[in-house]
This record gives sequence, C-alpha cells and structure tokens, in this order.
Amino acid sequence: MRTEDFWQLIDRARSGGGEPDDIAVRAVALLAERDPEEIVGYAEHQRRVLAASYRVDLWGAAYLINGGASDDGFEYFRGWLMAQGREVFARAVADPDSLAELPAVRAASLSGEEFECEDMLGVPWDAYRKATASDLPADRGVAPEPDLNDFWDFDDSDEARRRLPRLAALFAEPPQE
Repeated sequence: MRTEDFWQLIDRARSGGGEPDDIAVRAVALLAERDPEEIVGYAEHQRRVLAASYRVDLWGAAYLINGGASDDGFEYFRGWLMAQGREVFARAVADPDSLAELPAVRAASLSGEEFECEDMLGVPWDAYRKATASDLPADRGVAPEPDLNDFWDFDDSDEARRRLPRLAALFAEPPQE
C-alpha cells in the first residue's frame, strides 16, 4: 500500500465525522473490503508511520496535552493523531508545538480532555480478522528504533517552555517567581 492510499483510507473514514473511535470503526470496515495483501500493506505502512512519529519532542507534546503520557499513553496519543489525518499528523511530527494551533487542543487546555485512540492502532488487525476470519500475519520487518537520547524532564515547565513554547503556554505550570 502506498502512502497516499493509506491516508486516503483514513480520510474516507474521517469523512463521516465523529470521535476518533468512530473513525477507527469506519477505517476497519473500509479496509476489510480490500484484498488481504492490501490489509497487510496497510499494517506495514502504519508501522512505519508510528515509527516515524516515535520522537521525544512529540512525546513531550503528548505529555503536556494529556497531563502525562506513559509508553502506552504515547502510543494511544499517536493513534489519536493518525485519526486527525495526514496534514495534522505530518505537521505534528515535523513541529509538535504546532498542535497548539488545533482548536480541540486549545479547548483541552481548559477542559482537561485527553487525546488517545487505541482503536486506531488496531485497525489492520481488526480488518484482517473481519475479512479473513484469521489473524494478521506477523510483521514482515522490524521498524527502526528511534533515538530517544534527547529525553528531557517533561515535568520541567521551564524546559517545556523552551522546547514547546506554544503548548507550554496552554498547559505548563506558570514560571516560578
């Protein structure tokens, strides 16, 4: 599956509106209509997309926005991010601070809403099972491991303001005087 096909399927699922879990349900239905090899291709592409987004700065953004982000929480955050579509996803990977521009994220700074969508991560497995009544074959390759040596203390408000100024303005503790 090509990159364009991957994101077009997500866009078609998004066209029905609703919450990210609704988008995941529609993505499963759309993907299950395809050949099993295309479903496998979607899974491989999703693995690459998730590997490309496994970045410390994006993890820091998820931590600020959601008030914390464990390993699983960061994974589910990236599921939510996929459900936002290609443009938002790509912009967030390139510049995690750009998430401060999203109306939902701005609103969450007041409401405390968290952004996670575990169901989006399971789309290829659920679609394959629906289409073939069997489990998706094991991954054909290993996604490259990112370099996470640039971890910083996500609870350090000063560091958050330095690295993610727009998100920190919305979510970080005010500076100590």
